Amino acid sequence: MAVAAALTAPLTVALPSASQFTSGVNLVEVYASVTDSRGAAISGLTQADFELRENGELQQISNFAAGEFPLSVAVAIDRSFSMTGTRLSLGRSAAHAFLAELRPQDEAMILAVGSQVDVVAPLSTNRAAQRDAIDRLDAFGTTGLYDAIIRAIDEVQPAKGRRALVLLSDGNDRYSQATVAETLDRARRADVMIFPVALGSSRPPLFAELATLTGGRSYHARDGAALADTLRSIARELRQQYLLGYTPTRTPVAGSNEWRSITVTVKRPDGQVRARDGYLVK
Repeated sequence: MAVAAALTAPLTVALPSASQFTSGVNLVEVYASVTDSRGAAISGLTQADFELRENGELQQISNFAAGEFPLSVAVAIDRSFSMTGTRLSLGRSAAHAFLAELRPQDEAMILAVGSQVDVVAPLSTNRAAQRDAIDRLDAFGTTGLYDAIIRAIDEVQPAKGRRALVLLSDGNDRYSQATVAETLDRARRADVMIFPVALGSSRPPLFAELATLTGGRSYHARDGAALADTLRSIARELRQQYLLGYTPTRTPVAGSNEWRSITVTVKRPDGQVRARDGYLVK
């Protein structure tokens, strides 16, 4: 039986604003990805294949959906001087590969990460504008990576449906005002799945932490072919997910600021589940 990752990642319940993890006052909804040992998405699972526990207590799954869901995704590309040359070229090509895998109705935005973060293509379904924005990127500035992650989360957070952030960077932070702790805290409190992709010689530990906290996945791509394939696999994973909804047996109290853990398991020995593992009752 595979278990979802076990790091804390708050999720907000009973807020009037739209959330990709909640619906209604007491219904908690969690998106889950299920892959096999090779990392390929497992389709065809039913509600009976899942178990969900809150604070260790088994919950009754009342809402279930499988398949493709509306997607809003931010693609953040590091354009700093450390990305000059091959790395930036590979990043642009990989971003094009990702956009090509999206469905026509999926929304995307393009962010350029340098000394500042610029939204070079706002959230839309306009692939031509997004591709043009990617092609215009050139190397400029230093990498305020932590600031960029927070800004990217804030940009895509208000969007509808599932929200995701795909980050392409060599992972070298310079001159961010935000700290690592503040970056992780913002990720915990957001409803955005983060997929950081390292383009440099190593993968920063922060990338794995961000992915685990938010139900995404981190990657280290060492060559161009692998990078494009990685971005395609992320798009395919985002297309095939499961939505689990339940009403907690212990009713959340608004304003309690209580942390509740969530554990999702699947009744398949080869199934690996990735999902947020908790929420914060505000």
